[in-house]
Amino acid sequence: MDDATLSAPRPRKKTAAPAAPAKVKPAKVKPANAKPEAVAGPKVTGAKVTGAKMTRAKRGPAHAETAPESAAPASAAGAIAAALLAWYDCHRRRLPWRAEGGRLGDPYHVFLSEIMLQQTTVKAVGPYFTAFLARWPRVADLSAAPLEEVLSAWAGLGYYARARNLHACAKAVVERHGGAFPADEAALLALPGIGPYTAAAIAAIAFDLPASPVDGNIERVVSRLYAVDEPLPKSKPHIKALAAALTPHDRPGDFAQGMMDLGATICTPRSPACVLCPLSAPCLGRAAGDPARYPVKAAKGEKPARAGIAFLAVRADGAVLMRTRPEKGLLAQMSEVPSTPWSAGVPSPGDHAPLSAGTKGWRALPGRVSHVFTHFALELEVWRADLPATTAAPAGHRWVLPRDFAREALPSVMRKVLAHGRVPGA
Repeated sequence: MDDATLSAPRPRKKTAAPAAPAKVKPAKVKPANAKPEAVAGPKVTGAKVTGAKMTRAKRGPAHAETAPESAAPASAAGAIAAALLAWYDCHRRRLPWRAEGGRLGDPYHVFLSEIMLQQTTVKAVGPYFTAFLARWPRVADLSAAPLEEVLSAWAGLGYYARARNLHACAKAVVERHGGAFPADEAALLALPGIGPYTAAAIAAIAFDLPASPVDGNIERVVSRLYAVDEPLPKSKPHIKALAAALTPHDRPGDFAQGMMDLGATICTPRSPACVLCPLSAPCLGRAAGDPARYPVKAAKGEKPARAGIAFLAVRADGAVLMRTRPEKGLLAQMSEVPSTPWSAGVPSPGDHAPLSAGTKGWRALPGRVSHVFTHFALELEVWRADLPATTAAPAGHRWVLPRDFAREALPSVMRKVLAHGRVPGA
């Protein structure tokens, strides 16, 4: 799909084109266990870089902090930014939410894509972004939509709190700002569901403000560039400060997207293609001989395990018994097959079955459904009951025919339950 069709981009304010990347002499590398603060920035010779003399103190009150001692000098930072932007101009990814080169992104498109991209791949987000934009082309349209419809459209993308935050934020933009996203990082941060990263991304990409979003890709690039030895997550503030010191006054949105693309395509987690990287010369991680070592991560403990029983009641006409989860908590307001509580051990069915299964009774199906959430791993037994077409739904439940599954906000774990029970149309 053509980017212009989706983004209706606005022209960027005219700024001087970035100079050709300066020749960079690699810095002398200290041992791998040296503290990043002790590493001096690479020496730079060659062309003057637009914006290289811009300091954080000159960018207005929101960016008045002093650059960290570990940051590269302004000339080195300018050369790094110029090299990155020159690479981005040639190799930028074409994504449905991005504006054409030289244009600012549509704030609504940037907002929608950034919320969707949290904890989710670009490949998975693409179809959802296009479908959302076709259904709700403006933030006011999304604000006016019932939450149930938004949750249903989101189903399968995971991390469903994002869908509720997306809807709440759209309403706030309409109510507080007349349907237009504010061109101010602090005002963006005050909106529900928008954290520091998303606020900075919208500010930089949509409004050309010198904000510094740091996602996983940028975090990886910066940690390698400066060989940051402190493990994540403790090193996050330091990495963000380093990224902020690198952000140029001109084209900050393109710089952020260029860093994202570099991390996604060249400076990858396991096999960075340093020979193709525009920042290989000043990269201390590469010079040390093991760029894939960065970012250093603290050891993770095993996720706790929970278990439960899902009750799959199927009528003779194919309808499945469902209910809506509570308004608060995990998978809030999503549709589900009734189940026992999810606890440390497999609970006894006891009184948890939603209705009597008659003479045939409930029967346990072979195997289990496994699903991993952010904070725990879940194992579900599936018990099935086949019931007459005249069976009434108990209070708080409803019968849903397979042809109507698409209208339900069914999370992935419940789709797995339906598939495990071999329900047609699941």
